[in-house]
Parts: sequence; structure tokens; C-alpha cells
Amino acid sequence: MELKYHKELDGVRAIAALMVIAFHYLQAFKATGQFEFLNKIAVFGQTGVSLFFVLSGFLITRILMSTKDTPGYFVNFFARRSLRIFPLYYLFLCLYYIVLPLITHSPIKDLSVQKYHWFYLQNFAITFGWNYNGPFHFWSLAVEEHFYLFWPFLVYFLNSKRLIGSILFIIMLAFFMRFILLKQNHEVFYFTFCRIDELVVGAFLAILEAKQKLNEKNAKKFLYFGAAILIPSLSLWTVFTGAANQTVQLSKFLLLSLTYFAFIGYVVSVKETHLVKRMLKAKPLLYSGKISYGLYVYHPMCIGLLLLVFKGNASMLSFGLTIISSYLIATLSYYLFEVKFLKLKKFFESREKIVKPEVEYQMEQV
Repeated sequence: MELKYHKELDGVRAIAALMVIAFHYLQAFKATGQFEFLNKIAVFGQTGVSLFFVLSGFLITRILMSTKDTPGYFVNFFARRSLRIFPLYYLFLCLYYIVLPLITHSPIKDLSVQKYHWFYLQNFAITFGWNYNGPFHFWSLAVEEHFYLFWPFLVYFLNSKRLIGSILFIIMLAFFMRFILLKQNHEVFYFTFCRIDELVVGAFLAILEAKQKLNEKNAKKFLYFGAAILIPSLSLWTVFTGAANQTVQLSKFLLLSLTYFAFIGYVVSVKETHLVKRMLKAKPLLYSGKISYGLYVYHPMCIGLLLLVFKGNASMLSFGLTIISSYLIATLSYYLFEVKFLKLKKFFESREKIVKPEVEYQMEQV
């Protein structure tokens, strides 16, 4: 199956990154006066992580399904994922744990509180209250990394029908895990097995694409499905957050992922000249999608520094500087550091060029 390059999905990735940045900004800087309403709607920015998960599940699975019959399937996948994720991830940990304490003349944190981040277990530490210290927002990177540990094997060994069965099982497992953890008064927001359903919902979209269901004829079906899910999703997310109503906590992540499933399905299915696609292909969004990994990694650092300067007061200036500084650092990181590792991916390409170069480029940004 030869994959089509969906350029508009780079724009979708950019939206997800900007949603998260806006949410974290308004967590740190509280809006006042006529802009106070922004504090209430900012919670929707948090769902940008759900959009990331669904999009990643879709993009990863379509690549895996297309290359499963090629030599070096596992080696190529894990090598290419490692080259994309690990360099920036571990660079930032070195900056956080070693360079920053040296600059600020602070004691270097004990390895006992660092270890979870080095081994992608920080979301376990957050969920179960273990003693840890590190970049809090890296929890979502741990969720995705855990997904990569088993999903390539399921795609390789199962046909589409059984893969769909696995997706349904994982959705039920996530629902069950949320139920168990809530009963034990644990947070379900950060735990891999409570959020894994969002990634496999995206994977199901890749199966639909393989069956040629993502077409203009079905575009409206995605739109109607999304509308049917969106209304209760928004209502639940607004009214019930944190450790509120258990019923809502059980279902809200699945509802959100289905909403974004419909959104991505619609965006991919509409014709190339559709307004939505043209908007998502705008150059600023495409560039933002390109550096979105860096934007996600660095933006809390920018917010933290600006918080010291502006004393926690939200303003157009502080928000603008948050965006500018995040983009500047992410750009420098991408071109001076990340690209050097991305170029090494050429040594782990399938001999059978099923996947077009532009599709590979899109995967580099996941």
C-alpha cells in the first residue's frame, strides 16, 4: 500500500502544540478583568495532548502497516523512532538536571528522583505518588514511548480484522484501568494504560485508510459523527475536571479521542481544494508542525522564565513573548541539533521504497 502524504496533518500537529502552550500559559499566568473568561476555556487547550495521541496513533500505524512485509521492519522502526525522540529528550534532561543547577548554583538532584525520567517511567511516578523530580510535561512522551514498545508487534503479527479486535480490547482495558485507579483514588490523567485508548483510536483511522474509507464520499460521515460526540465531550470537559465525577473520568478520554478521530478523518477525507485543508496548509502552521516536538519540549521553560519577569500577570506581551521565545528555541534546536540525528535515518530505510520521502518527512515530526 503506497501512502499518500497528508500535508494538512502538519497543520493539525501545529494546532495541538499551540493548544497545549496556551493551556500551560494560562495555568501559570492567570487572566484578569475582561479576559478572565479565558481561564475557564483554557482547559480545552489541555485536550491538545489527546489530539497528539490520536494523530500519532494514525501516523505510526499507517507507516507500520505499509512496511510490515519489508526487510528490517523492526530494526528500522525502532532505530528511526529512537533517532527522532531520544536526542532531544535526553538533551533536555541533561539541561534540566545538570546544566541548570550549575548555572543557578543549586544542588544537583539525587538520582533517586531523576531515575524515572531517564527510563520513561515518570507518568508511573506521577500516578502512584512516587518521589520524583523532573519536567512534568514529559509524562505524555512516556505514554507514546510505551505504545511503541508493543504496537509494532501487534501490527506485524495480526491481520486487519484481528488488529481491530486488539483495538477494541485495548479500549476496554483502558476503561477498566481508569475504573480501578479511580477506586483507589489515583489520578488517571497521566497513566499509560488509562490513555492508551486514544492512540489505538488513531490506529483504527489508519485501518480505515488502508480499506480506502477516507474519501470525499465519507467526509460528511466523519463530520456528523464528530458533532454527535463533540457536544457531550465539551460539556463533560467543562463541568467535570480533575478528580470529579467518576463516570465522566471513565469516559472523557475516549470521547475526546473519538472527537479528534472524526476531525482527522474529516480533514483527510475532504477534497484538496476544501477550505479546511487550505487553512491547515498555511505556511505558518506547516512550519509550526515541523518544529512541534521542540515547541512541546521547550515551552514550559519559556513560561517559567517569563513568569519570574511578569510576576504571574497575564498580558498580550507576556503571551507574545512566550510564543516568540518558544519558537526561537525550538527553531534553533531543530536546525542545530535535531536535524543532525534525523539525517541518520537514511541508514534505516526499507530497501523497498513503499513509503514516499514526503511521508517519511511527516513521520519525522511525530
